[in-house]
Amino acid sequence: MAGHYVDGEGEEKRYSTFLVTNKHVLNGKDNIIVRFGNSDHSGVLDYPVQLQDANGAIWIGHPAPDIDVAAISINAHVLRRDTAAFEFFSLDKNAVGIAEMRSMGVSEGDGVFVLGFPMGIVAEQTMFVIARAGCIARVRDVLNSHASAFLIDANIFPGNSGGPVVISPELASITGTQAIHRSALIGIVKSYVPYQDVAISKQTGNARVIFEENSGLALVETVDSIRTAVELCHRIRVAPQLAPTIDPAHSALPDANG
Repeated sequence: MAGHYVDGEGEEKRYSTFLVTNKHVLNGKDNIIVRFGNSDHSGVLDYPVQLQDANGAIWIGHPAPDIDVAAISINAHVLRRDTAAFEFFSLDKNAVGIAEMRSMGVSEGDGVFVLGFPMGIVAEQTMFVIARAGCIARVRDVLNSHASAFLIDANIFPGNSGGPVVISPELASITGTQAIHRSALIGIVKSYVPYQDVAISKQTGNARVIFEENSGLALVETVDSIRTAVELCHRIRVAPQLAPTIDPAHSALPDANG
């Protein structure tokens, strides 16, 4: 979840909260189930969510077709009432965009953690995320404004899509690079990069079979793209109070102010 700053200062800051994921996770679906754990870890809370209302899709995608980021407003008041356990990355404090990555000296080889539920591995009555370690494989094309997504070296599987990618702090650095002294959201998983091997028929010379494997590399959408999608969702669905009025006993998504 991501938090979009609304107003206030210091401890009095107010945020609108959003579920951030990939467009491809939501495309073609009429509904989803959003799951939260109970704050006392006694079980889980499932919220069925209709992805369409009278105004159309309740989720907002990044306007660029090749950027795979989508946002849905979340009603934090309902979650608190139901004693759901939840946290969010505040996009003004807990996340770093491209310009901030440049100033921090983020570079290839810096460590990251990838959070998600790969291969659907989730306990029936708990909601604890799986963390995997990796590193930034290539980021200079993003830092130089030549690409919109960067590469990490981490094993990504179905269930990781839309999951947070967090840079990990380190005490030391290689000569010529800067040590990263803080942990922060740097993006969300887009997809793994496949490796394809083609079997060619000796008789015809034509491709007969294509073998596809997970290369171990994955694309990550940047915080800049997340901020764009969240700000657009806030402007369209929240600010004018267009968020759908769904029975809060059945959904966590009517109004996003938290």
